[in-house]
Amino acid sequence: MMQSDAGYFPKRSSPCLCLNIRRASRAVSAFYEKMLEPSGLKIAQYSLLRHLEQTEPVTITRLAHIMRIDRTTLNRNMKPLLSAGLIAVHAGEDPRSRQVELTAAGKSALSSALALWDQAQASLQEYLGETETAQFNRLVAKLEALVP
Repeated sequence: MMQSDAGYFPKRSSPCLCLNIRRASRAVSAFYEKMLEPSGLKIAQYSLLRHLEQTEPVTITRLAHIMRIDRTTLNRNMKPLLSAGLIAVHAGEDPRSRQVELTAAGKSALSSALALWDQAQASLQEYLGETETAQFNRLVAKLEALVP
């Protein structure tokens, strides 16, 4: 993890808040991707499996709502997980709906990735520090509230 010296960070911020947020998002995503690399999962796949673990069985529409992504993105993210046998899709109670659930292989992959995610999370929290982590979480929640 990159350390800072007395508040100096090697990348200059832009006057554009949107650009700064996008840059930070890419940097954090790249950091988590690198940490999760040994598991074979991407951060979006890990997130999907983690949400599924907490809500399964769940309809695709409900899972997209819970994850705050659109169904098209969710379906695209599900394809490699379906191909790898990490998730399964079945007809729901209503024949027009489909339910998603973790397979045994998905539970195993998630379990393996969890330790790597924990390391990434701890490293990032250590890098930011307790106060800045709390501030960051408040700011992100405020920004997410821009679009209900």
